[in-house]
Amino acid sequence: MHAFGATWETTPTSRAAGCVTVPGDKSISHRYAMLAALADGVSRICGYSHGLDCLATLACLRDLGASVERSPDEVVIRGRGMNGLVPPAAPLDARNSGTTMRLMTGILAGQSFRSVFTGDKSLSRRPMQRIIDPLGRMGARIESVDGHAPLTIHGQALRGIAYAPPTPSAQVKSSVLLAGLHARGSTSVLELVPTRDHTERAFEAFGITVRRGPEGVSVDGGQRVQPRDLDVPGDISGAAFWCALAAGTPGGDITVANVGLNPTRTGFLDILRRAGAAITIEPGASRGPEPAGSIRVRSDAFADFTIEPQEVPGVIDEIPALAAFAAMMPPGHRMTVRGAAELRVKESDRISALAAGFRALGSEVDEYEDGFTLTARPLRGNIGLTAHDDHRLAMAFIIAATRASGRVSIGEVAVGVSYPEFLETFASVVRPEAPPANAG
Repeated sequence: MHAFGATWETTPTSRAAGCVTVPGDKSISHRYAMLAALADGVSRICGYSHGLDCLATLACLRDLGASVERSPDEVVIRGRGMNGLVPPAAPLDARNSGTTMRLMTGILAGQSFRSVFTGDKSLSRRPMQRIIDPLGRMGARIESVDGHAPLTIHGQALRGIAYAPPTPSAQVKSSVLLAGLHARGSTSVLELVPTRDHTERAFEAFGITVRRGPEGVSVDGGQRVQPRDLDVPGDISGAAFWCALAAGTPGGDITVANVGLNPTRTGFLDILRRAGAAITIEPGASRGPEPAGSIRVRSDAFADFTIEPQEVPGVIDEIPALAAFAAMMPPGHRMTVRGAAELRVKESDRISALAAGFRALGSEVDEYEDGFTLTARPLRGNIGLTAHDDHRLAMAFIIAATRASGRVSIGEVAVGVSYPEFLETFASVVRPEAPPANAG
């Protein structure tokens, strides 16, 4: 699983080629499992992510009374119905998963019992006031520690509201909509900037009527959840690192098969194209509401690129991968991102941590409150840096280090949070450069 605190050493590579698959999409897996637990019957979910975050969701659902059976190929969940969850015997542990805590708090706000949600040290620093405020407007009573976990949720009757999140967030939207299933009347989330729509698609797949419009999405309370058999496509956020590796390595050519192609998640491919990569997408078949297919990325040209504020909500998880690609570009090329202050409240302060890591590798980085500019410089080896137990930072640094001049030691590599097989897959698509003839 490559647990928290692990160290990985990478060497320069002259090759990035092959066909890979990625684990099931983390965002989709969470949502399917939660809705399956609320369904009246048995659901089977194939391709469920086996990263630590999604396993935390399954553990919490078991603690709430759902029957969960997990095998290498599928997860089988016998739901308890909308009002059938039971009080947990102990605090629910979301571990490092903000999605687990935020979305399930929406579910628990409308239950008839009290529950407590905890998490690890990193999760306890992440902001929860953003869900406490709208859920409170719906009638929920949630106690926190200055807007942070642990959360004590006093479940009670809820009422529908219309809510416009001050910062675009798919997790906030999803928490409010899940609470809306238990609320009296209609619940609406207004979005000036669209965020990923996995919750809306999952609702529809489980038989819940959702109203979508140009300004947001609404759901009526009191609906029943129907059990379903569904496939989870490969995680496109995990695929982003292979795309960055292929685009940033001369001669790179990597295909990612059976990966999710939800249009609210493919914005990073448009950015890579602007930066010069050659990208081909082949749609495929999928059992469920999420489109899937294959992505082939080849290294072609390089161009400076900017991620505009309005693009950020759609690529927030892929910015570390795009930064890795930028660091691999020929010296002098530049990447700029603004409007991404949300990066500071992820598993780490990703702006400061990315800046520190890429500076250590040799890139020039100007840091802003809401983003950064990375200017490519020759990447140096024979150094050590830390990924701060942040899975996306770890993968970004490992990818970029393939273009370094020597070995790079990366500490606190916690890729098991989302992608337990990352290092094995990495070894299958790269070829270490041969040492100089006079070496050693």
